Amino acid sequence: MRIIGNRGNTARKVQAVASGVLASGDTVIVNADGTVSVVAETPVSQAVGSPTVYESAYAYITAAAYDANAQKVVIAYRDNGNSDYGTAIVGTVSGTSISFGSPVVFESAGSGSISAAYDSNAQKVVIAYSDVGNSSYGTAIVGTVSGTSISFGSPVVFESATISATSATYDANAQKVVIAYRDNGNSFYGTAIVGTVSGTNISFGSATVFETGNTQYISAAYDSNAQKVVIAYKDLGNSGYGTAIVGTVSGTSISFGSPVVFESADSSHISAVYDANAQKIAVFYQDGGNSDYGTAVVGTVSGTSISFGSPVVFESAGTASISAAYDANAQKIAVAYSDVGNSSYGTLIAGTVSGTSISFGSPLVFENAQTEYVASAYDDNSQKVVVAYLDAGNSGYGTSVVFQNAYASTNLTAENYIGIASNGYASGQAATINAKGFIDDNQSSLTAGQSYFVQTNGDLGLTAADPSVFAGTAVSATKLIVKG
Repeated sequence: MRIIGNRGNTARKVQAVASGVLASGDTVIVNADGTVSVVAETPVSQAVGSPTVYESAYAYITAAAYDANAQKVVIAYRDNGNSDYGTAIVGTVSGTSISFGSPVVFESAGSGSISAAYDSNAQKVVIAYSDVGNSSYGTAIVGTVSGTSISFGSPVVFESATISATSATYDANAQKVVIAYRDNGNSFYGTAIVGTVSGTNISFGSATVFETGNTQYISAAYDSNAQKVVIAYKDLGNSGYGTAIVGTVSGTSISFGSPVVFESADSSHISAVYDANAQKIAVFYQDGGNSDYGTAVVGTVSGTSISFGSPVVFESAGTASISAAYDANAQKIAVAYSDVGNSSYGTLIAGTVSGTSISFGSPLVFENAQTEYVASAYDDNSQKVVVAYLDAGNSGYGTSVVFQNAYASTNLTAENYIGIASNGYASGQAATINAKGFIDDNQSSLTAGQSYFVQTNGDLGLTAADPSVFAGTAVSATKLIVKG
């Protein structure tokens, strides 16, 4: 590679061998071997790995969370092969495979209504559950992942009454864990409580009722754009309608806006997830008013309220055990579920949120047997979705698969953009690249004075892509000051 510049002029051109064809005006990266290539995307196909057993016993009431610090997936479950003890196991993803450490008991008693969330501030996994050995009281415990194992602090009771329908999420703004649940000791009201993790312990504020009615199928998600917690649930006090409510955490308390119906029919198997790209909440559920079809709806949080678009069917058959996870790499939501219309086989489908609606690809079967207690989590390190479930076709064993969403892989990184091709070049030819400070005049339809960013497919755009790479500033419709 050779740098060309005039004395006293900071503008530079670079000469290097082209790896692949370059067209005049193409955005260009430098490769590790010193050659240069056009910025481009390569399609990666959807794929699912082979099922892997993590518990050779009937394992149910499953939850999953991704530990970003340890770069591991934690699966929590009720181990029927060990007296229904609350148990957790750590999974390591490699490609579309997953391997597991040894199971660790976190509750030496029957454990129900298990949910899990990762506290990124404390770098701990919090598991909330009903402790059957203690009158099914609402209980939480803090787990620390080390290598392929997990250790736990002492269990803490957050509700001295029987609970069910537990769902935990992490509020990154407040740096708190929010646990939503059905309080059987208080007329089955929908209730939430805020937990603060310190070391291997967790402490709680006072519980707050968000629904003064019998509440089921609770699912909580955190909207990082609005900095609010959204709780979706089945409101049995209102004909079982699908309902959502927005919560604001302040200190160790949470307050709520007014409930909003997203489905005026019986709604079950609810799973809510936040789409960080679209900055929307998506709710997936079984629509009892439409033959139990698998259905989704997109919600927009504004202040302490939420509004919804129109429902979209993703499975035209009975659908159960729904669990959704947002795939940040593919910018899609992976929805895992039991397809009742297809022998309750474990099935996955990818959804893409646009505006206030969502569209879907084709379903993919991941387990050719009856599948129950589905839980999923996105592994940001491997950029894959992990699905855990009970495999009824294999003695109810706890089983997991790794799912890769279809996406476009890019060769662009935050560091490798070098400039713009000054002319067209064949592969192997010495190419001249207009680099930093040089005015490239091979563009079209630019707006003078605007900053432009390199997109992952090589185009120029007015908004940053991921990764964010500044291309330069336009000085006319055809000219760009490279990295200016």
